[in-house]
Amino acid sequence: MKVSILDQSPISADKSAREALNASIDLAKTADRLGYNRYWIAEHHDMSGLACPNPDVMLGMIGSETERIRIGAGAVLLPHYKPFRVAETYNLLATLYPGRVDLGIGRAPGGSAEASMALSGNFLENVRHMPESLDELRKFLHGGFSEAHMNAKIKPSPVPSTPPEMWLLGTSEKSAQAAAEQGLPYAFGQFMSKQDGPRIMQNYSETFGAKYPHQQMNKLAAVSVICAETTEKAEELALSNQLWRIQQAKGEGDGKVPSVQEAKRYHYSDEDMAMVRETANQTIIGNPKEVKQALTRLETMYDTDEWMILTITHSYEARKRSYQLIADEILENS
Repeated sequence: MKVSILDQSPISADKSAREALNASIDLAKTADRLGYNRYWIAEHHDMSGLACPNPDVMLGMIGSETERIRIGAGAVLLPHYKPFRVAETYNLLATLYPGRVDLGIGRAPGGSAEASMALSGNFLENVRHMPESLDELRKFLHGGFSEAHMNAKIKPSPVPSTPPEMWLLGTSEKSAQAAAEQGLPYAFGQFMSKQDGPRIMQNYSETFGAKYPHQQMNKLAAVSVICAETTEKAEELALSNQLWRIQQAKGEGDGKVPSVQEAKRYHYSDEDMAMVRETANQTIIGNPKEVKQALTRLETMYDTDEWMILTITHSYEARKRSYQLIADEILENS
């Protein structure tokens, strides 16, 4: 089983955005040492509880602080950008860090409608052109423009010896089908989807295999996990995550991840408790053996041997410890 990390750079209630970003760099260094396969960082805009609007900048820092682990965006939200600009940026990263760069592509806005308008104008119109943008990006990275095409005369320099590995990220059947049709690796975000992940992954595999029978298929699923030495400790750590999601849904608080103590003091309504139960059902919470057992059970259901783990706790040290315990239980190189 291969295990990777997805990081949203969450800002804890008593921390600054700078501290959150430094904690992300520290987490990537720890993941590199422990033997995690990939470290991806997400893109969000004008969200007070998440510190990273630009994975590209963070990856430049993280690449210089790590040696082995693959680094990438989870994801670059392509409707906001011109494909040539994305290709230039990730070719540059792949030149700096050969054989280690992933380019995850998504189509979500990553923020409010107002933020999207400020960033890229008519976002919905850009989403409509997503298939063409995706195809153009692939051709910039790997070639394929006809000689008569205007883009055939330009290159997204520098051109690395090993191009970035392009992934399509999504939470629905539509994204899985798009990835399979184009022969792209696929990452399914189960942690933020209520859809039938195993069925979506199976359909992706069948479509990909039928269309590209001689091409290697790469896929992974991203899940939310909170691990601690004991089940009781993990459940306590999860309280802040659960309250954070409630506050996000209700528009309460300042967007930052609350402490466990604040979560214990919070007055939960019946609606809140229903949300807590739903959150718990979407998150693997437990000690190292329980986490491994849960992932092993899901491995067959999702037909994947790689899991990308998202862990959000109020304490950055507890988050890092969670990944340490998982590595000790699962990864051979830890």
